[in-house]
Amino acid sequence: MVGQVAATRMSEAEFLDFVLADEQGRTWELWEGELREKLGMSANHNWRMFYLGHLLQLQLDVDKYHVRVNAGFLPRPETSYYVPDVAVIPVEMEREQDHLPGSLELYRHPLSLVVERWSPSTGRYDIDVKLADYQRRGDAEIWRLHPVERTVRVWTRQPDGSYTETLHREGTIRLAALLDVTIDLAVLFR
Repeated sequence: MVGQVAATRMSEAEFLDFVLADEQGRTWELWEGELREKLGMSANHNWRMFYLGHLLQLQLDVDKYHVRVNAGFLPRPETSYYVPDVAVIPVEMEREQDHLPGSLELYRHPLSLVVERWSPSTGRYDIDVKLADYQRRGDAEIWRLHPVERTVRVWTRQPDGSYTETLHREGTIRLAALLDVTIDLAVLFR
């Protein structure tokens, strides 16, 4: 279960100060002003997300994109800050933070790809809460990887701001927002 820590609401500034002051280096998220600890995951969960990140980075120009695995905050300003399982970050967004030593890694602008992996402890939260906020942010492509069902559900942003949803059970997924990048589900779920 996603850990809920604070019964009172935190402001954006309070959250950022709290995370920077955490000497134990835990991963925190903010949902509608409520502080939540992102709990540790299984070896399989962590491996699968690392492996997806690896498969993506191999196909991306390292001078244009960097892949993050369980790192970097995607805020919906003033209310929520999430750490996705996998995200593709344009290098130019990363460079905007170079002059801010001692600050958190934040990506306020929409990203090309954000991935959440289903787990028994966070599955409903990831979809019921995070998906809607990723869509409000305008992220171009949002994936929910389900290792038990061996599926990837993809929400793709359309020109009018709406999202189409597709379910992939086999074959290769060609990313809409990152041209020439594909993920073979047989390889990912092996």
